[in-house]
Amino acid sequence: MRTTLSLDDDVIQKAKKAALKSGKPFRQVVNAALRAGLDIIATRAETTPYQTRGHKMGLKAGRNLDNIQELLAQIEGEDAR
Repeated sequence: MRTTLSLDDDVIQKAKKAALKSGKPFRQVVNAALRAGLDIIATRAETTPYQTRGHKMGLKAGRNLDNIQELLAQIEGEDAR
């Protein structure tokens, strides 16, 4: 498939150098570089963990964390047990 790309001058120079050094055609070097770069991008996207931001929620007045059973009874009600 043919398409037109606008490449920066430094990218073209690196690709031409790589083509000369490897003895491969310019087109083949560009395709290989794009494949390698796109594989890296795809791998990063798959492995980037989901992150959440924590924030202080505080504790309502009259609640005490020292006795968890009592706290659950206050929050859920006595019938929840």
